Amino acid sequence: MASQFEQRVRADLNDARRSLQKERTLVLATLLSELKNKEIEVGHELTDDECLGVVSKAVKQRKDAVAQFRAGAREDLVAHEEGQIAILQDYLPAQLTAADVRAMVQEVVSAGANNIGAVMKQLSPRIKGRFDGAEANRIVREVLGA
Repeated sequence: MASQFEQRVRADLNDARRSLQKERTLVLATLLSELKNKEIEVGHELTDDECLGVVSKAVKQRKDAVAQFRAGAREDLVAHEEGQIAILQDYLPAQLTAADVRAMVQEVVSAGANNIGAVMKQLSPRIKGRFDGAEANRIVREVLGA
């Protein structure tokens, strides 16, 4: 039995196929494949949280590709990757802003955490799948003055 998340992606894929949305069909078919590969890797049916992890990873890979394509002045490929990111972000929970994360960091620091490791340990579960970890680390360093 597939998870609710996987069932939603499969239903959306079928809708995209019916309405002849090539880009959306490609992205969702690829996502289902990545979900199945992860399921094989871990040896059990994925939970919804694990599915979100796969989507987050796919978004991060595409953001990295966007940065590389921009550096190479390939705006046509940047637009393509950004379109894929937009499709995938429909499956992620509402994203946090830098201001939201900064407030969380202030809260953790005021509760007594005084080094990067301690702050990140408390912050990571709260932002997982909703904010980039590297950017969160940068904010933590900035707040701690490290």
